[in-house]
Amino acid sequence: MSFLQVTWTDPATGARGFLVIDRLVRGVSSGGLRMRAGCTLDEVRGLAEGMTAKEALNYDPDARYVPLGGAKGGIDFDPYDPRAKQVLTAYLYAMSPYIERFWTMGEDLGLRQSTIDEAIAEIGLQSSIQAVYPLLDDEHKARERLAEAFRTTVDSISLDELVGGYGVAQAALAGIEHLRLHNPTAFVQGFGSMGGATARYLAKAGVRIVGLADVHGVVANPDGLDVETLLKTRDSHGGIDRTKLRPQDQELDGGMWLDVQADVLVPAATSYAINSGNASRVAAKLVVEAANMPITADARLNSLVIPDVIANSATNSWWWWTLFGDVEPTAESAFAKISTTMRRLVAQVVDQPSPREAARELAAAALKEIDARF
Repeated sequence: MSFLQVTWTDPATGARGFLVIDRLVRGVSSGGLRMRAGCTLDEVRGLAEGMTAKEALNYDPDARYVPLGGAKGGIDFDPYDPRAKQVLTAYLYAMSPYIERFWTMGEDLGLRQSTIDEAIAEIGLQSSIQAVYPLLDDEHKARERLAEAFRTTVDSISLDELVGGYGVAQAALAGIEHLRLHNPTAFVQGFGSMGGATARYLAKAGVRIVGLADVHGVVANPDGLDVETLLKTRDSHGGIDRTKLRPQDQELDGGMWLDVQADVLVPAATSYAINSGNASRVAAKLVVEAANMPITADARLNSLVIPDVIANSATNSWWWWTLFGDVEPTAESAFAKISTTMRRLVAQVVDQPSPREAARELAAAALKEIDARF
């Protein structure tokens, strides 16, 4: 049973929005805000439950950061609609009492952190994570440390846009090593900040990226795509600039994203992308859940699946590790912590009959320890 569920309707557009706080730890919860047409309360509830597990899995009794409770926000509206910023601002204004006291939030599917920050400032709030400030030993130093981290860039790309995908890539590489895949290939569905960074760091590690999917369709090349060029020319929603494709690159219909042969499949876009109707088309040996809930419960796969509560947890944890001072505001410190954490968590679940169930059990054990401590 969730701690709190809120449903909101925008009087101007009729858009519906939801907030679910699954659990509070020390009076605070954590979870992103997404915007997509068709978003439902059930979806947001499932995501909030996943956030509780995702937070708990990163518990370290010797760290300054103590995992928060899980929460999630969702808006049923097309992020490409010109009224999207107006709807976002109205939603955040309606939810401001919760943002002030209970809910810390960042970007998720369909929204960029910069857009959220602009709307937060417009309605007069301090920050999308201000609810956590009372838990900090030195708020000023902590906020400056996080701000410095957000100013940090790697190859002209902001560190905050890279940490999540770097974590997914590290989880994938741990899975590749476990399965002993030789000269592995990968397909990444979604080319936003999460999918794009995943593709980048897999490619840097020698994994051939044979296909990418964005909102416009699929691009593929069995010999490997030029990931860096496509990253540098994508639009703000992760759209690939087709004029930058090489003659040997192929453009395919979006429905063919499961037909590109690859050892590793990374669903990094929408929830429920793999379901009972298309699961039989998944031929990858390894599936790494970069998106939240990309596989429905009734989908049956013959692949090793590294669940989202592990694979995509780095973005969330990096914010808190930095804010509380467990990592320095540098790429080197962030990447070292993420790599160590991802590989430890993957190692704890890959030999189990169900890695997803094993992750849940690890999270439940951590929650018991946190409850006993606080």
